[in-house]
Amino acid sequence: MTIFENKKLERVSFRKLRDRISLNQRKNVEKNVRLYVDSFVRGYKNIGYIAIYWPLKNEVDITSLKKKFTLALPRCSDKKELLFYPWDEKPLTKDSEGILSPNNSSPLSHLQISMMLVPCLSVDKNLIRLGYGGGYFDKLRKDNNWRNVPCIGVLTSNCVSTIPLARAAWDIPLTGFITEKEIFV
Repeated sequence: MTIFENKKLERVSFRKLRDRISLNQRKNVEKNVRLYVDSFVRGYKNIGYIAIYWPLKNEVDITSLKKKFTLALPRCSDKKELLFYPWDEKPLTKDSEGILSPNNSSPLSHLQISMMLVPCLSVDKNLIRLGYGGGYFDKLRKDNNWRNVPCIGVLTSNCVSTIPLARAAWDIPLTGFITEKEIFV
């Protein structure tokens, strides 16, 4: 079986697990994310943007971080690249993947982002992330400048794989992950 076939099977399996999670579990992940971001921010004098994601069906919604922190959201371009933009008060519009995102200023550089919080269908203890298969985060993090920005996965504990996930040559490990049960960073 090829890596692509393995990843496809993993996506089906972990999407089913994720779809069974309760709202309470997602809220508890959100609480741990806030705890981690609070402690992370205290360690810096000049904190930049915290890059998050717009939540899709059954993903943990961490958009409440906007009440306390300066956030950036990703926008997928027609060229299949991921760019982050400040999340300001202007209305969000759909990007090339149909996901709500800012479209109103210049993209932010890696120097302006202090941390990225990314959604995961799964992650293993080697910090290999299973996403939706678009490769956007791996393409972005292929650049060493972006790879140096801490990248933390967000998911529920039932989706943390107990065995290594299929890993392609282009898969770049995360810095850590956060669930309702642990902050593994």
